Amino acid sequence: MLLTKLRCAHFKNHTAVELTFADQLNFIVGPNGAGKTTLLDSIHYLSLTKSAFNPIDTQNIQHGHEAFAVEGNFVKHNRPCTVQCIFRKNGGKYFKSNDKPYEKLRDHIGLFPVVLTTPYDMDLVCGGREGRRKFFDMLLCQLDRTYLNTLLQYQHLLKQRNSLLRLCQGTGQLDQDLLASYEHRLLPLGKHLFMARRAFIQEFAPNFQKYYQYFVAASEEVQLIYVSEVASPDFEQKFRNSLQQDLSLQRTTQGVHRDEVHFLLNGHPLKKIGSQGQQKSFIIALRLAQFECMHKALQLKPLLLLDDIFDKIDEQRIDRLVQLIVQQHFGQVFITDAKGKSSAAIMQQVKADRALIKMDQGRHLAEGIGYEL
Repeated sequence: MLLTKLRCAHFKNHTAVELTFADQLNFIVGPNGAGKTTLLDSIHYLSLTKSAFNPIDTQNIQHGHEAFAVEGNFVKHNRPCTVQCIFRKNGGKYFKSNDKPYEKLRDHIGLFPVVLTTPYDMDLVCGGREGRRKFFDMLLCQLDRTYLNTLLQYQHLLKQRNSLLRLCQGTGQLDQDLLASYEHRLLPLGKHLFMARRAFIQEFAPNFQKYYQYFVAASEEVQLIYVSEVASPDFEQKFRNSLQQDLSLQRTTQGVHRDEVHFLLNGHPLKKIGSQGQQKSFIIALRLAQFECMHKALQLKPLLLLDDIFDKIDEQRIDRLVQLIVQQHFGQVFITDAKGKSSAAIMQQVKADRALIKMDQGRHLAEGIGYEL
């Protein structure tokens, strides 16, 4: 799959930009604040119908304007396709593919797969369980439409049940029939999500471990340990027994929405014992395993977006990543680079279709296909 052209209007700090991309390597170079990451985020938006950094669409509109538009020309299975998104403050979000609007945004997810890694990925290691759970949910949603629909149903029912718990706290009355109807639907949905997550992580882990070993070239053992309350044989009874606690806290305290994936290095929590280099290698391995998993499942290579990938990574790991790129292990790759030195080194090694795009203050300064630094 390829993205041949990208157009943005009033998206974050881009007033108007139109770019043409190379089929393999695309380097986006410019100082901090130039709008490099915004370009990658616009590609993410076209793929997953939302920003990777700010879920509030109104805050992605350029200051002083009432709407933004993002459009991309793709080639998928040798067929051209144009994807367009328009968001207006007073009109909502509008997505269409080849001029055909989607009835539901969820119908678009997974059709134009993307893998994005950014410096914020370190939150997967150092942050709470929600980020790690979201990582696997977003990956599964791009691969399995049934999983996507099940997750959305579960989240909707969970929100309704929590609203009922808060209402009871205010009125002192609980609609037992309504509560039972939520329970009747939530439990099987949660079990489906649990089983899908467990099976997927078991399949995902070997690829992840392979990439980690490739980057560290050392005898270190890394593990992904999936933990879920739903795994307990008596989970349904525990769920029912937690009602009083749920009422007290005004939220559902048992279920797959509390699942955790532990990141371990040599049997210990990565965030406690891992060096910065080990944590960075862990993240890169996660994203490259995500790429391989999606490639295998979808029978096409997703777009690979590497934002500031050279930051806080040593030369050895950079060299190993470059070797994968040189071997054309990936499909179309987009790399942002503030200094441009690493990009120059890669461009000298890679004999592939490539482009250099220079940005500054949200403006596109220069572009060259096959450009040599």
